[in-house]
Amino acid sequence: MTTKSRCAISDAEATQPELDDPSVALRGAAKAVHIPYEPSKLVRYGSNAVYRLPDEVIARVSRPGAPLDGARRQVAVARWLAAVDYPATRVIDVEQPIEADGRVVTFWRSATDVEEYAPLDEVGYILRDLHALESHPDVELPEVRPFGEDWEPLPEYPGLAPEDEEFLRDKYEWARLVFDALPYELEPGIIHGDANVGNVLLDRDGEAVLIDLDSMATGPREWDLIQTALFYDRLGWHTAEEYAAFVRAYGHDILGWHAYTDLADIREIAMTSWLSKQAATSAKSAKEAAKRIDAIRTGGSRRDWSAY
Repeated sequence: MTTKSRCAISDAEATQPELDDPSVALRGAAKAVHIPYEPSKLVRYGSNAVYRLPDEVIARVSRPGAPLDGARRQVAVARWLAAVDYPATRVIDVEQPIEADGRVVTFWRSATDVEEYAPLDEVGYILRDLHALESHPDVELPEVRPFGEDWEPLPEYPGLAPEDEEFLRDKYEWARLVFDALPYELEPGIIHGDANVGNVLLDRDGEAVLIDLDSMATGPREWDLIQTALFYDRLGWHTAEEYAAFVRAYGHDILGWHAYTDLADIREIAMTSWLSKQAATSAKSAKEAAKRIDAIRTGGSRRDWSAY
């Protein structure tokens, strides 16, 4: 199945849990900055609830209790990228982020009316140009920590079977230890942090635009290349031709790196961990998480993993 025919390809997309209504926060935030919010349409619900509003506006509503600092950084990054004319999602010119109903809300300019993913060569160009940017003195990016700090408690997965939860927590701890120790080849620098075709859309003029700036950070640039390689090599979500176009555009093939397998394993743990946190509230997520954990435990095929 090729990139353009997939309806979803990022683990950032999932079904809205029952009894969880972000629309209350959306209404409160929109009223606070005088943005029309009716009619609104829920586009997806993953790390954030994403709504399409009138006047080509997109609203992103966090999960309850999300820190305000992260949203502040996203807005600052978006304004910086706009100032240097980098093709990324743009924020609406209002005072934001906004706290409402225990959530954090931000408002963005819609790049397109219908989500269409960019071809993989455009994804490669987008990442190449992002990685070439110099840091901005007024935008402080964190060092990438996909598994948190060593002193932080391991996550809990109450929706998993006990043996699956124990296995995933062990693998999460392994990934935390190994991530920093890998012998990365590329010069570290600015990274998107969740780079995959699901976060590069074609705008109304057919130009590629980078979206979802939540994970912008500094760190190994291999972290921005691993998902595309993994989606091709293990999951079969990209064809050989698509992946070759990505490599030509970016200028580096991570599959030739001797530590590729370790980083691919680490990325699988990150993907599966995020999904497993939804298992207690989504039967669909619980079923998919159990399937993934079994494949990781047994070395089974990943070709039947579903895109979220």
